[in-house]
Amino acid sequence: MFPGKNLSPKQLSAFTGSLVAAPVALSFYALSHNWKISLASFIVVFGMAYALVLFSIEVFISRKIKLIYKLIYQTKATKKEEVYFKYILPKKSIEEVREDVEKWGKKRNEEIEALRKNEAYRKEFLQNLAHEFKTPVFSIQGYVDTLLNGAMEDPEVARKFLGNAAKNVDRLVNLMNDLDEISKLERGEQLLYKQNFVIQDLVKEIFESISIKFSDKKITAFIKKGCEFPITVFADKEKIRMALINIIENASKYGRQNGSIMASIYKTDEDHVLIEISDDGIGIEEEHLPRIFERFYRTDAGRSRDRGGTGLGLAICKHIIEAHDQGIHVRSTPNVGTTVGFTLEGKRE
Repeated sequence: MFPGKNLSPKQLSAFTGSLVAAPVALSFYALSHNWKISLASFIVVFGMAYALVLFSIEVFISRKIKLIYKLIYQTKATKKEEVYFKYILPKKSIEEVREDVEKWGKKRNEEIEALRKNEAYRKEFLQNLAHEFKTPVFSIQGYVDTLLNGAMEDPEVARKFLGNAAKNVDRLVNLMNDLDEISKLERGEQLLYKQNFVIQDLVKEIFESISIKFSDKKITAFIKKGCEFPITVFADKEKIRMALINIIENASKYGRQNGSIMASIYKTDEDHVLIEISDDGIGIEEEHLPRIFERFYRTDAGRSRDRGGTGLGLAICKHIIEAHDQGIHVRSTPNVGTTVGFTLEGKRE
């Protein structure tokens, strides 16, 4: 029975040499009845067959293997690589070469899958972008056409339509500003001006500045009890302000009537500070959580246009925090609430 499929070149040579030498030795023994001559013939023929097969494998198969490796690397070999292909590669066993090719194949499959995902994401992004621009543009066009067709004669109607058109223009301006901001963040063009500042002071400023947005729902915003003690972080204050405003405004949009928004600040270790913003609003389904930081991604509950927003807020937050070499996360339970948290570097002397 054949000993196996995964033979090394030496094992294959030895096996082939044995198959060739055994009949020759038996023939000599049948003719001479001398076991010494038979053994000597076996050794001589085995050695010659072993050397010939091994040489054939090393010379011819190794050449093919070198071509495979050059194909894998997909580049003209440098002098260093030529030395590798000429002297080091032939010492690899067929099994090692198989493992290398399998690793290369797996890597290429992963790259192809990543390209497919990126292509799907690109198509979805362009579709969402067109939709985000189309809605306010068509609204403005409708209001202007109506005014030109006679509505201007009625001052009350004209004022109302011009006000609605102005709101849609503001929406377009906000959308373009957010797109410009996120593009700069992605290209690394936004420089960070880091400084030490007390994070609780910044949170309080933001709560006060956008408190009017809480008034309709009578939402209470506060810092969690036990987290009031001043903690200093080292970051770009204005960029963190932008991130916190986006997170807190989201919390207010999707918060419940008479609800609350709570800020929690903790020192996780000597070098890092965790900031979390929690609400008790509608929450997010688990299936949406992995995509919540994508541009223009909205959950079903978040697609209502009366809530406003450009759909870029959390994506901008993610880029800002990642620009600080820190992480951002979200936890949520439907009808219970959502917590968005991120880390920052602690005070730097």
